[in-house]
Amino acid sequence: MTISELAKKTGVSVKTIRFYSDKGIISEPSRAENGYRQYRDKHIEELQLIRRARLAGFDLAECRELLMLSNNPQRRSAEVKEKAKIKLKEINVKLKELQEMKEILSELTEQCRGDEEAECPIIDGFCSHQSPFDTESH
Repeated sequence: MTISELAKKTGVSVKTIRFYSDKGIISEPSRAENGYRQYRDKHIEELQLIRRARLAGFDLAECRELLMLSNNPQRRSAEVKEKAKIKLKEINVKLKELQEMKEILSELTEQCRGDEEAECPIIDGFCSHQSPFDTESH
């Protein structure tokens, strides 16, 4: 199949497929006599894995590792599970940080009158010696 057909089947742009191919993230496609890249069902599977892993928060290096594991018949599910657990832990940390940001901004927005005056608790909070975003103050 052509790269445009592969893009349609996977929902991954042609540009992204070329990038993954050039960086060696997906397996090398064969070449037709005319020099065009020829993709196979294996490429669909690889791109689906990458796309879904990216949606789950994995970066490209981690996706490459997951692809190598998926292509390894000797892999151990324990190794895959450990990678997923590490990613889940990272996501939980990010969620906690986002929740703290939300609370701080909610508090500052409630304190701000939002009128024509120059006084602004939001700016004051960001500029103060003890900013509400400093982890030591929380």
